[in-house]
Amino acid sequence: MDSAAFLLLALMSAGTLLQVRGTDNVTALYGETITVPCNGGAPPPQDLMFIKWKYEKDDGTPGDLLIKHAHKDKETVQATDDYAQRVHIDDKFSLLIDQASLKDQKTFTCMVVSNSNLMEYPVSVVVNKKPSSVNITDKPAVLQKDKPTPVGTCIAADANPAAMITWKKNGKPLVADGKAVVITSSTKLDPATGLSTTYSTLQYAATKEDMGAIFVCVSTHKLINEETELKPFPIHYPSEKVSLQIMPKGPIVEGSNVTLKCNADGNPPPSSFLFHIKDQKILVENSDTYTLTDIRREAAGEYKCSLAKNEKMEDSQNMVVSYLDLSLSPTGKVVKTVGDTMDVKMEKNASGDAETTWTKNGVRVSKPQFAKLTFADAGLYVCEVSMSGLMRKKSFELIVEGKPVITSLTKHRADDAQHKVLTCEADGVPEPSFQWSVNGTNEESSYINGKATHKITVIPRVNLTVTCSVSNKLGDDVKTINVSSVFKEKKEERGSQEDSEDQSKLIVGVVVGLLMAAAVVGLIYWLYMKNSRQGSWKTGEKEVGTSEESKKLEENNHTV
Repeated sequence: MDSAAFLLLALMSAGTLLQVRGTDNVTALYGETITVPCNGGAPPPQDLMFIKWKYEKDDGTPGDLLIKHAHKDKETVQATDDYAQRVHIDDKFSLLIDQASLKDQKTFTCMVVSNSNLMEYPVSVVVNKKPSSVNITDKPAVLQKDKPTPVGTCIAADANPAAMITWKKNGKPLVADGKAVVITSSTKLDPATGLSTTYSTLQYAATKEDMGAIFVCVSTHKLINEETELKPFPIHYPSEKVSLQIMPKGPIVEGSNVTLKCNADGNPPPSSFLFHIKDQKILVENSDTYTLTDIRREAAGEYKCSLAKNEKMEDSQNMVVSYLDLSLSPTGKVVKTVGDTMDVKMEKNASGDAETTWTKNGVRVSKPQFAKLTFADAGLYVCEVSMSGLMRKKSFELIVEGKPVITSLTKHRADDAQHKVLTCEADGVPEPSFQWSVNGTNEESSYINGKATHKITVIPRVNLTVTCSVSNKLGDDVKTINVSSVFKEKKEERGSQEDSEDQSKLIVGVVVGLLMAAAVVGLIYWLYMKNSRQGSWKTGEKEVGTSEESKKLEENNHTV
């Protein structure tokens, strides 16, 4: 028996009362140091003799750990098992246990012995450990629509206490219903370490709306909560609907290429289809399209496509082929003679309403009708027929031939008054040639739309009769014009000017003569009046006569 045990026995024999306090609880972390306080960390009594730590073994018997006397610096380790290398005591008399494990989940008792008392303070130790990992295994490549498919098994390994596992989809908890959501959980205890591993398997019956859904495994533990996320799964489901598409979507024009596209809503999409083309079944594998080239109007009608493995799942579309035919008579180059008649026939055959337009030399006109051809009717005629997506065009070039006809023969004096310019104009096709009966200079000619013009410059020294002759392979025409001499015209102009000057001189002479006559009459009258008045001034006699005679005399004077 050691001295501490002997002393303890002596104290108990002396009637010292052993007092035991209620059990405290301490939680420690797995693998770290456990600190077990003595009496909650309160200071020991002043008359302390020693403190002893002991524990309860698995079989219920007590086991000593260490003892420390009040006046000694070092403790004395009494343990002989695994604790011998792991227990210590600090300056507050707390028990320290290195490398905590689940085997340390026991009741440890601190015995405080003083001169006057003996106290025991039991402490229950619990060791917690967070999961070493949270992983998801058994993940599938895809999920099946309406069929429970394992999403994965979530494992929270080596924890104490065991972790609890739940599942979420798109952030919302999944609740097991035994049908669309099936969750199976279990826990496995490692007998060597005492740690627990939790397993949870999720089975889920997906829908089309679950495409892109995110599933999350949630591990809940006293020490930590962890979430492990799964990448979205593709959802596989069989086709429920087939649709046929005809491309292009607009009007289908005869002669173009048409593509039939068969769509199915399954995932993954079907890889083979049957195209029903005019009582034929064409199998297309690893593609969903079939192309018809250079389509004809006879191809119009109903087309179908179906799944190669299920022909009852099909769709059909009616295809309309637009076409447009145009015939025109005549076409190409047409040569006619002035005065002829010509019929123009145009026929069209179209799948819908078509618009017809005519142009002549690029200018829009009505449909040409030729009862009696003229040179003006010549030109390039184009007939254009169009409808949605289609246009047809045909043309003819009308040439109206005829012998030339002179339409105008004129003359005028040049600006220098020394020359005469003669102009001859004629209609005719082919282009006519011109001949003059006189020689000329500065010839000018033009030919536009069947109208020919020819000019010459001459110096007629005498009066002339000039002939213009025109001709082509179909005939000729002649016209004459009188042309006076430029010299005679000048002489006549000068004579006319001299006569005009003589007439002017005559008029001036007459006017001067009249003025002179008027002046003579005025002068005679003035002399008469002067003589009459001077006679009465010389005699100084009074005028004899009645007032009536005086008035008559006065009237006579005024009359003169």
